Amino acid sequence: MKYIIKFYTLLTFLILFGFNSYATNKIKIGLVIPLSGENKELGESVLKSVRLAVNDINDDRILIIPKDNQNNPDRTLEVSQELYDEGVKIIIGPIFKKNSLKLTKLNEDLIFISFTNKIVSSNKNIISAGVNSISQFNAIKKFQTLNKIERSFLLAPNTGVLDEIIAGVKRSKIKLKDKYFYDPDPTLITKQIEDITRYRVRKQNLLDEIKRVEQSNEVNKENKINQLKKLDTIGGINFDSIIIADFEESLKSVATSFIYTDIPPSRVTYITLNQWFDNSLINENMIQPIYFPSVNYEKYVSYLNKYNENYNSNSNQIAFLSYDLTGLVYYLLFKNNFVVDNKIFYKKNSFKGKIGIFEIDKNIITHQLNFYVIENKKIRKIF
Repeated sequence: MKYIIKFYTLLTFLILFGFNSYATNKIKIGLVIPLSGENKELGESVLKSVRLAVNDINDDRILIIPKDNQNNPDRTLEVSQELYDEGVKIIIGPIFKKNSLKLTKLNEDLIFISFTNKIVSSNKNIISAGVNSISQFNAIKKFQTLNKIERSFLLAPNTGVLDEIIAGVKRSKIKLKDKYFYDPDPTLITKQIEDITRYRVRKQNLLDEIKRVEQSNEVNKENKINQLKKLDTIGGINFDSIIIADFEESLKSVATSFIYTDIPPSRVTYITLNQWFDNSLINENMIQPIYFPSVNYEKYVSYLNKYNENYNSNSNQIAFLSYDLTGLVYYLLFKNNFVVDNKIFYKKNSFKGKIGIFEIDKNIITHQLNFYVIENKKIRKIF
């Protein structure tokens, strides 16, 4: 009887020991997002997407610990310290860069995978994982090479995003003919585009040529005059493409101003940045074809459908990114024997997600993006 008691005592000990060992071997990943306040819906969408990713990874060791930062820098610091005290060494978040400003006060072995696409002035323990300007200009560079584009004119708004655009240009080493930073005021855009395209000079060239032919004795003079009057300007331009680093209505205003100054997309190639497949561009026939780098469209649509099937609601782009970031963190931890250290994002590595291929090197994440064109009100993949 005493041997039976000893056996069950030992069995109980082993079960308890095994359970405790299993519990302590949980892969703890923090998630710092707004779960209250005006950005509550965004945070909840990210949380749902992360849970979707965890379900697809299907590893019971993963433990996601969400914390509400209320979209506040002080609260972000507070909950991040709480997570660190709970044994968390890696945190997905925060979403907005303003909430990372005070995180330098924390221990440097706590790593943050931020949703921001801003690469300027990032702290070494905060990894920016958004689709940044380097990734986008790298894709545009590839498009330039494939299409023998040699004289690209970059136009960017003189706003808070300008530093990021300049950094992307510098680090990607993209080839540019020239660049111009415009005032985004819609009442000033057309005048600025007129100046940089020498519109009034080219307009005057046409008027002068019409007058010259009218005063000449050329054969078929009337036909020539009629042909000239069908034109808007005369004169060459020194670029073969325009890269408009802008979005939404401002992008449309700049593109439309180029058409007004007689430089339509049939004359030069219109290129822009990642538009997340903005449906409003599909109906802008005048500015088509327009080319842009972006995440993988088919996988993006697949993710949106899966999210909708699971939650009966629509996802957003940040939640889409959070799905891949969960997979990325798990992949890197797996490669590193589930040990979190300061070099986990320093070593050169790559990860294939739904967005595309993540490239990790020296605490910088870039993305191998696809390239698309909107033409005849349809989206078509280039590469």
